[in-house]
Amino acid sequence: MTTKRAGAEQFVPERGGMSRLRTAVQDCQGCGLYRDATQAVFGAGPVPAAVLMVGEQPGDEEDREGEPFVGPAGRLLDRAMDEAKINRDDVYVTNAVKHFKSIPPERGKRRIHRKPSRAEVVACRPWLLAELATVRPELVICLGATAAQSVLGPSFRVSKERGTVREMPGELAKHASEALATVHPSAVLRAPDRREAYQGLLADLRVAASTLSA
Repeated sequence: MTTKRAGAEQFVPERGGMSRLRTAVQDCQGCGLYRDATQAVFGAGPVPAAVLMVGEQPGDEEDREGEPFVGPAGRLLDRAMDEAKINRDDVYVTNAVKHFKSIPPERGKRRIHRKPSRAEVVACRPWLLAELATVRPELVICLGATAAQSVLGPSFRVSKERGTVREMPGELAKHASEALATVHPSAVLRAPDRREAYQGLLADLRVAASTLSA
């Protein structure tokens, strides 16, 4: 008798590389988020890559277009990477959760995202592990608390531990040696003082850039 694997694990192909993963994710029903999302949004970028950036989940534009970080937060992130001297062509971007979780919109209005639950993040983690194993980055940059806790553990606090390069924990160390956490660019867009928040994000990305060039 075959034991059914939990979460997304049963949907993740064991071989076939990135193209197979990208196709298979569209059939994932590892949690209930697939029901209301337009599609799964998988990572994008070079394979292998020097940097893997992981955010929380796709936003409204990403859900419609099927690509990560193409909305306002993605455009701000591109600007910050450029200023920090991180070559965008060397970066693979993805999210801890592959389906968009949203609040039902009022008629004619943009959908607003809802934070994924811990159970949804855990259910989706096999996809992130598969991406790490395939991309094999030098450095993982976690954008926001959801991403940081998916990679560095549920006790990690971005507010206290951001901007510091640390060793990858446990099984993840097989695929990348170091990680750094910072705020999600969407948090910068929501901040009362956007300039100050942006400078904080930029400072953290400059730490990452110096690590890559060392």
